[in-house]
Amino acid sequence: MKVAIMGYGTIGSGVAEVLKTNGDIIAARAGEPLTLAYVLDLRDFEGDPIADKIVHDYKAIVRDRDVKIVVETMGGVEPAYTFVKAMLEAGKHVATSNKALVAAKGAELIRIAREHRVNFLFEAAVGGGIPIIRPLMSCLTGDVIEEITGIVNGTTNYMMTEMTHEGSEFDDVLRDAQEKGYAEKDPTADIEGYDACRKIAILTSLVAERQVDFEDIPTEGISKITATDIRYAKKMDRAIKLLATMRAEGDSYTVRVAPYLLPPEHPLYNVNGVFNAIFVRGNMLGDSMFYGSGAGKLPTASAVVGDMVDMAKHIDKNIRLRWEPEKLQLADAGQQKNRFFVRTTATESEIETSFGNVTYINIDLEDEIGFITGPMKECDYVTCAGRLGQVIGMIRLG
Repeated sequence: MKVAIMGYGTIGSGVAEVLKTNGDIIAARAGEPLTLAYVLDLRDFEGDPIADKIVHDYKAIVRDRDVKIVVETMGGVEPAYTFVKAMLEAGKHVATSNKALVAAKGAELIRIAREHRVNFLFEAAVGGGIPIIRPLMSCLTGDVIEEITGIVNGTTNYMMTEMTHEGSEFDDVLRDAQEKGYAEKDPTADIEGYDACRKIAILTSLVAERQVDFEDIPTEGISKITATDIRYAKKMDRAIKLLATMRAEGDSYTVRVAPYLLPPEHPLYNVNGVFNAIFVRGNMLGDSMFYGSGAGKLPTASAVVGDMVDMAKHIDKNIRLRWEPEKLQLADAGQQKNRFFVRTTATESEIETSFGNVTYINIDLEDEIGFITGPMKECDYVTCAGRLGQVIGMIRLG
C-alpha cells in the first residue's frame, strides 16, 4: 500500500523513521506493507534517504490512484486544509498531527471523509504519543464523559516544573527550555495557553459531537507566573500546573485553560517535566488517566502511524466519528465556581471588606499579602477584585 507524507519537518521525518524501523511489524498489523511513495515539501533534502521521493506539488499525490493513505504534518490551517481536502476528495485517507487544522476544520474534514468513504484521523493532534482520542471514540462510547482535565502542553509543564524545583524566574526558565529544544523560538502559542486551548476544543467537540470554537474558551497562560508565586505555592503545599479543563454543565460544558494550584492528592500533581497526562471521568467508568510523552518526534510519529494502521485495516470503510459542524454554545464560564489565591498590596481590612472571610498565606513579604477565598463564582470574583483593586495576581485552586 503506497503512502505519502506532506511536510518533512520534525514529525513528518519521524513518521518516515517509524515506517522504516518498524516496517515488518507495521505490515503484519496493517495486513500489508505501508510503502512510502511521496514526500511533499518545499525543500529537496539532498543526501537524505527520501530525496528521490520528494515532490513540490501536492497534485502529484492527488493524481496517483495507488496512494491510499496520506499523512499531513505541515502545521497551520493553510495550505494544510486545501491539501487535505483535495486528498479526501480524491478518495485517500488522511492522518494528521496538526491541532490547528483539526480545531478549525475538524467537523468539515470529517464530513468530507464520510462522503467519500475514507477517513480523517488525528490521534496525534492531542497529547502527542498519548492515546486519548481513540479511547474516547471507541473504548468509552458506552460512557457519558463528565469531565476531562489535562496537562496537554509539555513546554509549559517543563517550565512550571523547573520553576518549582529551581526557584527560577519565568524568563530564565523559558530561555532554558528554548536552549533544550522544548520551547519554540516564538513560544507564544505554548506559554499563553493557545496550544492547550485548541486541544481541549478538539476533545470537547468530540465529546459533545458538535463544533466547539477555541476562540470561545477563556484562556490564560503561564507568562505571568513568577518565582514569588512558586514560593506561595510551596507554602500551601501545592504545585502550579497549566490545565485544560472541560466539565459537563446542564446540556453544555464549561471549558477553560488556566494555571491551577493543585494539592498533592490531585491526580495531576506529580506530572512533571515534558510529560503530559489527561484525566477523564465517565458516568460509568469513573476516573481514569492517560499519561506519557505528550510531544516529541517519535512519540507523536508513533501516534500518526497508529492512525495509518487503523486506516489500512478499514481501507474501504469510513470509521464513523460524530463531530457535526453545528456550533455548541458553551456554558457561561462566569458561573463556574472556584476558590482563588490572590496576591495584593491591600490591607487585611480592605481584603475582608471586599471578599469577606479569607485564609491568609504569609511568606514574609513586606509589601504584599496573599490570601485564599472561599468558593465563589468567577463573575463574583471579578466584582470583588475590582472593588479591592491593588491585585498583583490570581491563580485558581484545583
